[in-house]
Amino acid sequence: MNQINNTLDTTINEPSMTAGEVEMLLFGLDRSRATFAWKVGGLDSAALNRPFPPSTMTIGGLIKHLALCEDSKVADFVTGEPIVAPWAGHDDPWEWGWETAPTDTPEQLYSLWSGSVARARAAWAKAIANGGVEQPSAFKSESGWSPNLRRILVDLHDEYARHVGHVDLMREAIDGLVGEDPPQPE
Repeated sequence: MNQINNTLDTTINEPSMTAGEVEMLLFGLDRSRATFAWKVGGLDSAALNRPFPPSTMTIGGLIKHLALCEDSKVADFVTGEPIVAPWAGHDDPWEWGWETAPTDTPEQLYSLWSGSVARARAAWAKAIANGGVEQPSAFKSESGWSPNLRRILVDLHDEYARHVGHVDLMREAIDGLVGEDPPQPE
């Protein structure tokens, strides 16, 4: 396996041990993002596209899937605006992401995910500053019910928790990389 330079951000900014709810929710999500970045970073196309039978799931597919999760949560629940490219215009962007990940270069996959995370961080910060996590999300059910932003933030973190577990096992099988948190600068 040829490794490429890992340009993904694996920084974990530890909050105070007495931080409030919002800071801790955002920290939990960012810590999972950093761990995901560490586990998927620096891999070549062969490693990113390697399936782990009996599943057909790949690390490249997970990168693209979590990029869509970030953009989808923002569009559907945080801003209420249409989803951004490259997802827009596809009948089923969820399936399209998995199917097209093998045609993307590592740099394209890493850039897609990093861009999605950056947009999501900005959207979450703006929404939280303008009403906190208690406010209703932009999503409305047919009956008019709307989950609050706290619920959506927890759901996004849960999505990362699930897939960090997957990628943890996949990465260990590729090159033996193990551990819970990425190494941090001293």
